[in-house]
Amino acid sequence: MSLHAELHNSLASVSKECWNGLNPDSNPFVQYEFLIALERNGCLGKRMGWYPRYFIIRDEQGSLMAAAMCYIKHNSHGEFVFDWAWADAYQRAGKMYYPKLVCASPFSPVQGPRLLVHPNGNADRLHQLLIRNILKYCEDQRLSSFHCLFPETSQTQTLQDNGLMLRKDYQYHWHNHGYQHFDDFLADVKSRKRKKIRREREIVAEQDISFKVVLGNQMSDEQWHYAHHFYRLTFKEKGNTPALNLNFFREIGRTMGDKLVTMFAIKDAEYIACAIYFRNAHTLYGRYWGCSYEYHSLHFEACYYRGIEYCIQHRLQHFEPGAQGEHKIPRGFLPTATYSAHWLASEDFQKPVQDFLVREALAIDEYAQGLWEKSPFRDGLYQPENK
Repeated sequence: MSLHAELHNSLASVSKECWNGLNPDSNPFVQYEFLIALERNGCLGKRMGWYPRYFIIRDEQGSLMAAAMCYIKHNSHGEFVFDWAWADAYQRAGKMYYPKLVCASPFSPVQGPRLLVHPNGNADRLHQLLIRNILKYCEDQRLSSFHCLFPETSQTQTLQDNGLMLRKDYQYHWHNHGYQHFDDFLADVKSRKRKKIRREREIVAEQDISFKVVLGNQMSDEQWHYAHHFYRLTFKEKGNTPALNLNFFREIGRTMGDKLVTMFAIKDAEYIACAIYFRNAHTLYGRYWGCSYEYHSLHFEACYYRGIEYCIQHRLQHFEPGAQGEHKIPRGFLPTATYSAHWLASEDFQKPVQDFLVREALAIDEYAQGLWEKSPFRDGLYQPENK
């Protein structure tokens, strides 16, 4: 089969149906509607330092066979794989670390396919062609490096086989072990942890806080104003700049429909907090949270326990509540390995970085083992080898 490569600076020049055909699992952060909304509503570009470069491979009939969503970056914001020390080392050596190229879903520390391939395509050949074109582009444009962030585990070996260095980290995920009710989940938890979870939920109820689930295509404009307001509050509290604007949320509410799940907390007939989730057929992804006032245990209820209940009710198998946060472990979220893959143009830095990654992985695995010892589940349940 004859194949040819293209490079696009906007997803608007690619068919939505063809792009989504490369994402049969319907990962929401790879979906055309999510990515194009970032572009159309000014969440990328100069303001945030993300410049789209979509690598496309077509066959002789012009059918889209493979793609990768990449971005030229002039900073390391919104990536959640921290390479500030690498940038500093480059600067001290008199080299320029920025611009660089990343393959990622912007602002989304969520595992998913990064080398997108049509189900009828030769995956090995198309993966190699994508990586070869990406690295050639980096060399031609004199970019310092290429970074593939949060690829699904099935793609990490391909990336490593094609010359990229793997970096390991951990997040905290919940797994549905055939639960029919929230109490079934609690039955797997040690008595002391079970009592704590129940007490946290009771505290929220005692504050007369109720909850309302609204799907993206059911959201009113007033509700989006509230949701975006809460989202901005979280960034303001941490002194960070919110990347996503109100029009972005309005658009994905219309276009992604029931893949967007909003959990409002209500007290005295007023919205006081909001958690925004995404989902596909098997996984719930917790992404954004904000509240007008710190109510005791409200964050745990809205972001974790209500999400677990949603998964059980809708028979979703996994719940990824976001990056970081050891406080998730006693609430049923266990350490789960995540990866990134890296290529550096400078030969002077490749060996030191590779040595660092080996040492870092050993330290991270040791750290994760300690985290597993904090598992809230009864002894013998859901150990690392049984995940």
